[in-house]
Amino acid sequence: DKENKKPVIKASICNGEQVAGFKNIHTGKIEEVMLIKNQADLDAFKKMYGIDGEIEKEY
Repeated sequence: DKENKKPVIKASICNGEQVAGFKNIHTGKIEEVMLIKNQADLDAFKKMYGIDGEIEKEY
C-alpha cells in the first residue's frame, strides 16, 4: 500500500540490529517484517516487495 506506507529500516543504536518493515505515513507506526542481518537479507526484502532504490533508516 504505497499511498499509506513506506519501506523503512529500523536500526537500533545500542546493538546495531536492523529490522525492515513499513511505516504508516499517517500514524508513524512501523510494521516490522523481517530482521536484516546482512546485504543479502536486505536484497531479499527489497525483491520480495518490489522496492527499488535506497530504503530510509530510522534510529
